Amino acid sequence: MASRTPESTENQCPFQTERSGEVREVGCHAIWSLSSCKPGFGVEQLRDNSMETYWQSDGQLPHLVNIQFSRKTTISQIYIYSDYKLDESYTPSRISIRIGTHFNDLNEIEIIDLCEPSGWIVVPIKNIRDKPIRTFMIQIAVISNHQNGRDTHMRQIKIHSPVEAKKNLALDNFNEFSTVEFQQFATIR
Repeated sequence: MASRTPESTENQCPFQTERSGEVREVGCHAIWSLSSCKPGFGVEQLRDNSMETYWQSDGQLPHLVNIQFSRKTTISQIYIYSDYKLDESYTPSRISIRIGTHFNDLNEIEIIDLCEPSGWIVVPIKNIRDKPIRTFMIQIAVISNHQNGRDTHMRQIKIHSPVEAKKNLALDNFNEFSTVEFQQFATIR
């Protein structure tokens, strides 16, 4: 588990990395649930690609966003959009990222401390070998808000998975067979 302040990764747009073809957004393949929400401020607003709408919690801390996949999914990054200028005391100041197979075996892998964030916050999800993690469930927990706020606002969450490179194994990509022993396998009968 690591605790950090994401200063260098703030304001990276998730849409640019999606367009590059290196990652894809897999949040649409998951079932999303919230610990609480005000009417009209739920999962639909959290996932609608609009920075004007948001999820607003309605209850005691911690506020939870649960993301469950039907199969084990490789996750490389989580993007969270938050704006202190618009949300003030509703803005999260400390977020915990937990992963596991279900609610009963979640492990905290990251704690992020935020100081008046404005824009996209990138949370790289890596194991100890610096590889993306495969998981069935992600839980994003808002542990505290700025100015000791009770409820929280989150404007968008994006979940990225790396795109596996397709290996081009065409024979044209290999050198010619040069020895007599290898030339006997150069053609197929």
